Amino acid sequence: MESNLLSAFIGMSIGRDTRADGLEGRLVQFAIDIVKVVGELPQNFQAKHIASQLLRSGTAAAPNYAEARAAESRADFIHKLGVALKELNETAVWLRIIRGSFHMETNLLAILVAENTDLCRILVASIQTARRNKRKDNGH
Repeated sequence: MESNLLSAFIGMSIGRDTRADGLEGRLVQFAIDIVKVVGELPQNFQAKHIASQLLRSGTAAAPNYAEARAAESRADFIHKLGVALKELNETAVWLRIIRGSFHMETNLLAILVAENTDLCRILVASIQTARRNKRKDNGH
């Protein structure tokens, strides 16, 4: 019940960008799925090291995107989107390392790799659009 009230409160914002909300939702779900994958890794020294790195990078894109949405300027927006993209790029490498190092459900990893790739493409396109708009605003 409490989470439903919170969801209703969050959704009440006037003038919300539903595409941006959708992307943020995908980034949050991606982070949740990363948490689940980390929980399935073995409990040995190697896996714990990789798990901590993956947990850090794989959950960072969503809050960085949320910060970008509240950016103080277009330059700040571009910078924060870039940080989110860098975290996703790092996550892609850790997922490849996991795929090659541990026996896990390959379907889940394949889905995460595909979603990561798609999220990266979306962020790259957003950064390019924001840069184009910035140049237009500056008269170039």
